[in-house]
Amino acid sequence: TTEGEIEALRDQLLRTVAESENIRRRASRDVENAHKYANEKLLEDLLPILDSLEKALELPGQSDDAKAVSEGIEISLRMFRETLERGGVAIVDPLGEPFDPSKHEALAMVPKDEVEPNSVIEVVQKGYLLNERVVRAARVIVSAAS
Repeated sequence: TTEGEIEALRDQLLRTVAESENIRRRASRDVENAHKYANEKLLEDLLPILDSLEKALELPGQSDDAKAVSEGIEISLRMFRETLERGGVAIVDPLGEPFDPSKHEALAMVPKDEVEPNSVIEVVQKGYLLNERVVRAARVIVSAAS
């Protein structure tokens, strides 16, 4: 019976090893698919914006109404911003705010008596946060004491 017990334990061990290998392979495939398709929801949200922009491009050929073209672009831009917000993206547009080196990149300092020193007096390029983490710092011009 000892040989029978050894054979049963050996069989159980082989099954456990095979099962753990299957779990490892399945987990690896799941991780690969998660990376491969991670942006699928974002893409689904962006496609209507792409459609809207394509429609806006068709307008000049159909009409000379610059206002209609401008409205089409504004609608697309609003859709794009809303999609970004739903995805956890916040826009950093710090005009008039105190300079914050953790969210802003100072391109220049300009003496300006009318505003507090170290204030953002011009936003050259907006910044973006993803769930409070800086993806791109706002590029700004900052006031300096004269």
